[in-house]
Amino acid sequence: MDKQPFWKTKNLQEMNKSEWEALCDGCGKCCMLKLEDADSGEIYYTDVGCKLLDCDSCRCQHYNERKTLVPDCVILAADRLDALHWMPETCAYRLLNEGHELPNWHPLVTGSTDSTNLSGNSVSGQVVSEASVSEADILNHIRKW
Repeated sequence: MDKQPFWKTKNLQEMNKSEWEALCDGCGKCCMLKLEDADSGEIYYTDVGCKLLDCDSCRCQHYNERKTLVPDCVILAADRLDALHWMPETCAYRLLNEGHELPNWHPLVTGSTDSTNLSGNSVSGQVVSEASVSEADILNHIRKW
């Protein structure tokens, strides 16, 4: 009998650090600046990436120091799953927390680290850094991912 993958046998709180980190599909969507409607609570994504995001690889350029360099960076943790409401709908953490399966393009499913980008589910090449956008112009960058 084939052994089931860890994401099918463990809940998010039971995963070790390596398993937790492996859930990230590398899409970069969580690193996009987001706006929240104060009245409705609706989250609007932009095509403006955090200053630490490599806009081509969709990886944080200073992952281990991100909270120090960007104090409002939200670091996901199993004990703070309430923060997942603003995560992209395709996010593995959010999907698993809500009882869904990983998408068929997820690197853990395909075995390929390139599958998120190849399937068109990453922001690679479609975003700009916040360093190049004025705060006044951010509303012009709202985008549905």
